[in-house]
Amino acid sequence: MQNNKPEYYNNLDKVYLKIWDLLKVGLENRDLPFHIPVFICGNKKKSDGRIVVLRGINEKEKKIWFHSDIRSRKIKILKSDPEAVFLFYDKNEKIQLRISGTVKINFQNDVTKKSWEKTTHMSRQCYLGDKAPGSDSSEPTSGLSNDVDNLKYSKEESESGYKNFCVVETFIKSIEWLYLAAKGHRRAYFDLNKKQLEKKWLIP
Repeated sequence: MQNNKPEYYNNLDKVYLKIWDLLKVGLENRDLPFHIPVFICGNKKKSDGRIVVLRGINEKEKKIWFHSDIRSRKIKILKSDPEAVFLFYDKNEKIQLRISGTVKINFQNDVTKKSWEKTTHMSRQCYLGDKAPGSDSSEPTSGLSNDVDNLKYSKEESESGYKNFCVVETFIKSIEWLYLAAKGHRRAYFDLNKKQLEKKWLIP
């Protein structure tokens, strides 16, 4: 860092490297803000957003993914309109990312089998409810049985949750990067939807 400016401050190539570095570190460290981005989907009439947990990235294939319940509202939305946006922000790094792409819903295939095998005992709890997320309830509830609520289920018993499990992959089309700095913000755009990466500076 020179003059309190990071090395990527005026360098698009280094900005791009920094983006993937932040995603990799965010994937590995659950305490970092990039581990839990906002995921936004919808259509021209209505947008729908929520926090998701980043579960994987693949720089070579230009994709990132998270896990979800196949019965959830966002899956219904994505089936009708597969375009989506991730919003990441790290206040310590002073960096915001907007990642746009096209979604692929993996359900009961090799991708989900591989991911399901890696899920922890606690993570499987999310998929063991009898009713879909967002279903009406006459009283406050987790939607889970007492045993499941208290993690009193075996690995074999948790396998029943696989029928509700899916992996949502987003194939990245573009990334918009914003760095906040008192001496001058920096903003850049990367088009990953071409054979070769296209990059340019934008006015912040």
